[in-house]
Amino acid sequence: MLTIGGLSLALGVIGIFLPLLPTTPFLLLTAACYVRSSMRFYNWLVSHPLLSKYLLPYLDGKGIPHKAKYYTTLPLWVSLLVSAWLVPLAWVRAGLILIGIGVTVYIWRLPEFEPPTQEP
Repeated sequence: MLTIGGLSLALGVIGIFLPLLPTTPFLLLTAACYVRSSMRFYNWLVSHPLLSKYLLPYLDGKGIPHKAKYYTTLPLWVSLLVSAWLVPLAWVRAGLILIGIGVTVYIWRLPEFEPPTQEP
């Protein structure tokens, strides 16, 4: 679990700088992995000054930013549609589409949290 958490942490940090790579879902995966394997790493993650702002609103039940919903569903559907195109089995294609619909509905039904803007 630590390895998966570390990989998803790296992808989440890269996602801060690359607009099409979603940050919040990877950091949520990191938190889930760390809470099951190392409370020390989990506590570090949720108290980190930069990374915690992506996690704490979701973990507190406030939801995720509207922008994060777009950046989560766009790569999801691109990867699912490419996978469905590459796989010749109709039942696998149908399964991928159903999974995509389920995840999309879940994400878009989450409450939206807009972080406060910082004025200079």
